[in-house]
Amino acid sequence: MSRMLTSILMIGSLGYFAYRFRYRIINTLLSSGWLRRIAVSSMMSLPGIKRRMMQSVFGGPSEW
Repeated sequence: MSRMLTSILMIGSLGYFAYRFRYRIINTLLSSGWLRRIAVSSMMSLPGIKRRMMQSVFGGPSEW
């Protein structure tokens, strides 16, 4: 029982600190060139994100 409680407490603590320092962790991970390349290529493989990114960069149809 105490081992399971310790495991739950450790996972909860790790989740809390990962959430609290999420931007610092992301900046540290993306400072590496090959990790940045992997992250961008995996995000661009998702159709919804790719479409939204291309519309914001190259512009979509005018709504005037």
